[in-house]
Amino acid sequence: MLLKVGELAKQTGLTVRALHHYDDIGLLQPSVRSDAGYRLYTRKDITRLHQIQALRGLGMSLAEIHTVLEDPNLALLPIIDQQIQAIDQRLTEQKKLRNQLSKLKSQIISGEELGLEDWLKTLELIAMFEKYFTKEELEKLTFLQAGTKSHQEWQELTQAANALFNAGEPSNSEAAQDLARKWMKTLEHNTRANPEWLVKLNAINSAAPEFQEKLGVTPEVVEFLLKAFSESKLSIFARYLSDDEFTFLKGNYIREMKKWPQLLVDIEKLIDAEVTPDSDGAKRLAQQWLSMLQGYAGKNPSTQEKIRTAMQSEPSLADGTWLKPVTLQFLEKAVAALMRGA
Repeated sequence: MLLKVGELAKQTGLTVRALHHYDDIGLLQPSVRSDAGYRLYTRKDITRLHQIQALRGLGMSLAEIHTVLEDPNLALLPIIDQQIQAIDQRLTEQKKLRNQLSKLKSQIISGEELGLEDWLKTLELIAMFEKYFTKEELEKLTFLQAGTKSHQEWQELTQAANALFNAGEPSNSEAAQDLARKWMKTLEHNTRANPEWLVKLNAINSAAPEFQEKLGVTPEVVEFLLKAFSESKLSIFARYLSDDEFTFLKGNYIREMKKWPQLLVDIEKLIDAEVTPDSDGAKRLAQQWLSMLQGYAGKNPSTQEKIRTAMQSEPSLADGTWLKPVTLQFLEKAVAALMRGA
């Protein structure tokens, strides 16, 4: 059974534009092309489309869906398990809240003196969270919820980070770099590789001291980990660059890469909005990326090419960076479109 794009759109309720977008970003590419160049979808393609629609129903972005579908083990069951765990945790918290309210009611009725300080602090923290995250998002951030396995693992990681920082460990030491790599990969996993959640966590951790206790680290410790993580990347780039090129990179890399999470957020929003890589919006983001590249690599095309070679040859450079294959593919096409119009 082979379906043209219009036929598939009609049967699934999707638009032809959406299917073309899925093709452009590598999410759903038809297995067959007719002699006339028409897209033809096979039964296997339609099965993948059903999976895409199912994952969309779970609230996942197109970039997240691409990551899941490219996993040879199709990591759908862990996602469902995480959602069940989040719902169970939410039910537990609601029950706890009900009990607290019942206790508060009884104290008021009996005329007892109310110890409201801790209670008000809890309410303040809840309000602060909900200023940045929706309730649905908070349910998925299980590493911030006491009693979960991911929360226990995160506490152990923050304890290790605080211990290294307080001991005055240099950020370029092997111990600091190893921990920073683990930290970033764990945080990437805990945020479901959603760069917008990373941006929100960074913002709330900088703005609200109360949250630092919840996250387990201060902004100073986060900065230490970021420097150590950057050192781990710089040690790889050093193999590809001259001494002068590396000196320039080392002096500018951290500053420019702090812009990376927000750029990823903006790119993924375009992908989800089914904007094409050759659009003006996509080309603006491509220009931002090129400005970042020039900011840490300089304007010498030869140096920039060495950076690209390193990134293509060293898969570990993408670890802990929230970069998904579909996002990279979109960015590459947007850069190509920008260059064609230059």
